[in-house]
Amino acid sequence: MKSAYQIIQRPVITEKGLDIKENQNTLVFQVAKAATKTEIKEAVQLIFKVKVRSVRTANYPGKERRRGKFAGYRPDWKKAYVRLQAGEKMPEYAQNL
Repeated sequence: MKSAYQIIQRPVITEKGLDIKENQNTLVFQVAKAATKTEIKEAVQLIFKVKVRSVRTANYPGKERRRGKFAGYRPDWKKAYVRLQAGEKMPEYAQNL
């Protein structure tokens, strides 16, 4: 089994991600492609010491990138929306933005 830090790769810090965090009590992370919802839930609970209500995931294909005549693709990635239970304190990972 992977460690929690291999499953949760990084937070997604965008306007949409921060708005969802503030208004819907939901955290947004980039996670390992092979991670399941159960593994993501356990990893967030272990790292942030909070209770998770639900997990939604979305797979994103890598976009084509060009440098002149050379073309390639960025890697595919997976995003997880982790909703916390009511009354849980929201962890601060995006301060001073």
